[in-house]
Amino acid sequence: MSQLMTTPVSGVLLEKRTTLCVVSLATMVSALASNIQNPSNSLIEADLHATSSQISWTLAAFLLIQGNFPLLWSAASEIKGRKPVYLVASALFVVGSAALALSKTIEVMIGMRALQAAGSCAAMAISAATLADIYDTHERGTTMGIFFAAPLLGPALGPILGGSLSQAFNWRASFYFLLICAAVVFLSFLILFKDTYRRERSLTYCSALQRLLTSKERVQSPNESIIAKHESSKDQTPVKDTEKQLQPLDVSDHISAVTSTPGLDDVRLSIKDINPFPPYFQILSRKNNVLILIANGLIFGFSYSLSYTCSRTLADVYDYNAFSVGLVLLCLGVGSIAGSVIGGRWSDRVLAKMMEANGGKWYAEMRLESSKLAMLWLPLSVIGYAWVCEKHVNVAVICIMLVLIGFTSIWMYTGTLAYLVDANPGRSCTAVAANSSFRGSLAFCFDHDCCTASRDGGLYTAWAGVLVVTELLVILVLRKGESWRRESEERELKY
Repeated sequence: MSQLMTTPVSGVLLEKRTTLCVVSLATMVSALASNIQNPSNSLIEADLHATSSQISWTLAAFLLIQGNFPLLWSAASEIKGRKPVYLVASALFVVGSAALALSKTIEVMIGMRALQAAGSCAAMAISAATLADIYDTHERGTTMGIFFAAPLLGPALGPILGGSLSQAFNWRASFYFLLICAAVVFLSFLILFKDTYRRERSLTYCSALQRLLTSKERVQSPNESIIAKHESSKDQTPVKDTEKQLQPLDVSDHISAVTSTPGLDDVRLSIKDINPFPPYFQILSRKNNVLILIANGLIFGFSYSLSYTCSRTLADVYDYNAFSVGLVLLCLGVGSIAGSVIGGRWSDRVLAKMMEANGGKWYAEMRLESSKLAMLWLPLSVIGYAWVCEKHVNVAVICIMLVLIGFTSIWMYTGTLAYLVDANPGRSCTAVAANSSFRGSLAFCFDHDCCTASRDGGLYTAWAGVLVVTELLVILVLRKGESWRRESEERELKY
């Protein structure tokens, strides 16, 4: 049970804000680790006598592990709770960063980048679910907006910090810096963080609990079966209708009754319960989830492509050093942070108005309505950026385009991420992990060779077209998502 649930009312708000700050710090450091190495690549290549292909593998290994390892962390967090996972992952992050700072060969560095990614990605995987544990639906847009500003700040500051530390000391300084940050994150989770895990909202726990109740009913007499009496007073909801059981108004009554029965705290989880892949595939079995995951993955792939090619253009055409490139890329981060915070607040405002117009009732697709405001401006901003870079216009114009792109892309992404959480009650952690998997995999697909295959004008005109398709996917889910979810729920009840 969440420790926040037993805290006096006067302290709940403070603990919520502390939790938000701690997980935001962790995600910022995790995101910072993804690209702080980039300005130092040439120095690493010379010092470790590595090839450019081996250097690219240090980046590729990080992206792949950071994108797909969260599936394991999310499953573990649904069993052991959030805090143990954060602590173990943070410890791996510390070990990986220390080993990287001391690396003597490129092979060790590739392996330790993978270990560092495995440790750092837990924060990205379960932080959104952590916030969903303690914030109600009407608060999540604003909360997600504030929260997601942190991992956007990390990539914005990464090139500046990496370039500055490399120039002042050497390439190892960046990893010593990450070691310090990882240690601070570990101590923050150890001292300040209270576990938010609420097993009554976890489908993993409810599945195991239901199996235990069923086994008890088989051996108890009718007079001893408290659970049977409780269930008979309900509307005979099928056992497998776990989505309905997890709705806020139903679950409190149901769980409070069953957990009061002696012995029910000793739930034993089977291999089936802790296997991360069935829940992952169940997320992918829903059309609305798949389309939003593809849309989010494409947005992240675009961002990865933009960061790399912008750095290349500024270095090759404008003759900027690593620190100057980082300052320009900070514009993308500033726009992204503004879009995340403002877009999150706008999302909550739109949701509140739609609920009021709908008699106080809501459905998850209402969350996507707020994304429509940014859809017109995102492709136009990308096309503008494409030809500003192609014609080598003054860098101030590039900065403006980067602010607009960051603002509009993350405005849309904030709404789609909140939608994934709202549309998958009880599976929010797995949904966010699936989102991370799609993001990492698609970013890996848009590798350096793909990014350099075309000039900026053609490349980002094509990207504008891809983003239009992405927006159409979101609109399709906005229109059809509710009916698709109902069909999926009915199908799942049959199995």
